[in-house]
Amino acid sequence: MHAHGSVRRRAAGAGLAALLLAAGAVGCGTEKASSPDMTPAAAVAKAAENTEEIDSLRYRMTGRTPEEGRIKAEAQMRIKPTLAMSMKMTALDQGSGANAEIRLVDNALYIGGGAEAAKEMDGKSWLKFESAMLGGGEELNQLGGASQADKNPAAESTFLTGAKDVEKVGTETVEGVKTTHYKGTVTLDDLRKSIEDEDKATREKREKSIEQYEKMGVDTLTMDMWVDGEDHTKQFRMRGKADKGPLDVTITFLGFNEPVKVTAPPAEDTMDLAEMMQGAEQG
Repeated sequence: MHAHGSVRRRAAGAGLAALLLAAGAVGCGTEKASSPDMTPAAAVAKAAENTEEIDSLRYRMTGRTPEEGRIKAEAQMRIKPTLAMSMKMTALDQGSGANAEIRLVDNALYIGGGAEAAKEMDGKSWLKFESAMLGGGEELNQLGGASQADKNPAAESTFLTGAKDVEKVGTETVEGVKTTHYKGTVTLDDLRKSIEDEDKATREKREKSIEQYEKMGVDTLTMDMWVDGEDHTKQFRMRGKADKGPLDVTITFLGFNEPVKVTAPPAEDTMDLAEMMQGAEQG
């Protein structure tokens, strides 16, 4: 028992627990449409369709999550042919050491906390989780949202299609790109109904995203979506009330279908959580 406790203390002491949860906020990505002759609902539906063609993406995330307060992050993610992701993140309200990098590659998740983490982990600055542990498990739950690191921001892009009140706000320029701004509110019940007719793979992907919000205690989301002239979501914002405070996260898409290369950190700089736990059990 003591060994498990020390694993938890080390990870939390490295300032990683808060940042891991922030990784969960990544689940907010989007693709939508802006032809002038379309109704807002049709434009949003068209953009949702376009997410299915995304194999990789780069995005920036800013805002506030219930657990960590203010966060900012930049990430790149490959969805096909194999899942890979890297993200650099800062929790702005967590003090000077609250920076982390997350990498998902070759079925393993790596969390790096730099020099702050190294002080707590025998000089090593990366913590490694095998994919078998990513399904949840007590240790991962202690570390917050690590199991959410494989969330695809583009999957949430379809959420606004479940709204009954989609309206056009106007046209705005985002990152130099002319976009149409749409807005609506959607409940998790609406979302579940909206995916009933999707194919099994799409339904499972979206159901997983819905569950993340359910766990936070969010039941209604207010969504803003900025859609470019090619019917892709350029940016979107998601707001809701969670059990532990407000959620307000904006994702800005910086690129689609560009090559994404993610490499594992050097083995000598990595502490393998599975090996640690095995050693603890034998000890």
